[in-house]
Amino acid sequence: MRIPVAILLFGFALSGCRDTNGTETPDPVKLSEDAVGHYCQMYVLDHSGPKAQIHLAGQPAPLWFAQVRDAVAFIREPEKTAEITAVYVNDMARAASWEDPGIDNWIVAGKATYVVGSDATGGMGAPEVVPFGTEDAAKEFAARHGGDLMRLNDIPDDAVLGAVDMEHEEGS
Repeated sequence: MRIPVAILLFGFALSGCRDTNGTETPDPVKLSEDAVGHYCQMYVLDHSGPKAQIHLAGQPAPLWFAQVRDAVAFIREPEKTAEITAVYVNDMARAASWEDPGIDNWIVAGKATYVVGSDATGGMGAPEVVPFGTEDAAKEFAARHGGDLMRLNDIPDDAVLGAVDMEHEEGS
């Protein structure tokens, strides 16, 4: 009787690494100098503000995004050709600064609290949706920079898909 219980427990342990479709959820990847933005094809580390990585089924490396805004737009694209297995964003509560958001302070995008509509612009100069690992850190940022606190699924489409006024300065 102990062997079947052990096998059952092992199966439960493995199931924690899979999503509801049976696809393994990859761990976040440390941002490196050779990471290139999916849309801009520029080196991600050359830009300030929070970054994102999206993992697709069957792909060995994540797609990189110089702005979290762009990653949210990608998630909402109806023409995706592969299943998304994981989305990670920089936890700006643990970032050294806006210019240095971090290379390994990733959090699951769906667990972050975002500040939407602040005066912050991301690495590509567009208004940014700024992710935080704690609601308190998001509140502090919003008190300084404006904006509203939201969860990923509550971010309005026009905040990530709408036209961009590129007259804003980069950074915050």
